[in-house]
Amino acid sequence: MPGNSGTSMRLLSGLLAGQEFLSVLTGDASLRTRPMGRIVQPLQQMGASIMGRHGDTLAPLAIRGGNLRPIEYDMPVASAQVKSCLMLAGLSATGPTVLHQPALSRDHTERMMAAMGAQVNSDGLALTLIPTTLKAVDVAVPGDISSAAFWMVAGLIHPNARVTITGVGLNPSRAGIIDALQMMGAGDCLRLENQRTEGGEPVADVVATSASLQAIELGGEIIPIMIDELPVLAVAACFARGQTVFRDAAELRVKESDRIETTVSELRRMGADIDPREDGMVIRGVSKLTGTDVESHGDHRLAMSLAVAGLAAAGTTTIHGSEDASVSYPNFWEHLRSITNG
Repeated sequence: MPGNSGTSMRLLSGLLAGQEFLSVLTGDASLRTRPMGRIVQPLQQMGASIMGRHGDTLAPLAIRGGNLRPIEYDMPVASAQVKSCLMLAGLSATGPTVLHQPALSRDHTERMMAAMGAQVNSDGLALTLIPTTLKAVDVAVPGDISSAAFWMVAGLIHPNARVTITGVGLNPSRAGIIDALQMMGAGDCLRLENQRTEGGEPVADVVATSASLQAIELGGEIIPIMIDELPVLAVAACFARGQTVFRDAAELRVKESDRIETTVSELRRMGADIDPREDGMVIRGVSKLTGTDVESHGDHRLAMSLAVAGLAAAGTTTIHGSEDASVSYPNFWEHLRSITNG
């Protein structure tokens, strides 16, 4: 498997766990450090044979699947990747798979499977999947809100900006960044236009214009539905009035980088008043950031967050490892040039 997509590895592991042949999944140096025990353990409970490094918790993963049995599983973390992995495996099980979630997470897989004929039943935080054969369907894929978040924040924190992002997916289990920015006082400076439904998913165009933001405290149930957007929200918090606190976000420490430490260290280089916490960050708003040399640490979202910070900073910002943005957003730098050139 090329690249460092943890989502791809976890979802493919669930799919391959139901196949009666040997598969080996690996990736780049970053992906080989990502925690895989959270999917390996329940897949082994279902009957898949899986071996990996460090006690079967790190890639490469060797998977010999088939003959899966149904399980009732209490998920230790609210993770759409873990949930989707086990749902894909559950399609090949001999009975219903029941998952108990500690909190709601992104529900794209449930929606997609239901559209393809699967029987997926939700009861609060409990999810039951009945094994079935899926039917092929045509799908319109909306724009990724995690990618759109960079342009939302850029438009809000820049002193003279208007940015329109078209066709953004606004699935309620993904749209926490919209809620967080509204809590920060974005108001009419962050608007949804041309709202519609495409492929069973809510979609809209998002318009962001210069705003005066205020600090917030963010934690609890909103964190799992916007965990990937927290680095760029930290950039927004640098320009907000008061002290912003992120908590319940320890999951950031096991992403492509330790996103708590790397976000803090790189924004500090630019003059941010920011401190790490074990499960989050504390950011005290400053009047401005100053451009300097910063490092992506091999993390695509950090590279793009630093680019957004650089847009609103005084002076020149040089991002070492800027090419990492291509992991999730190959056209990021092209789009950045297009909006800065008018």
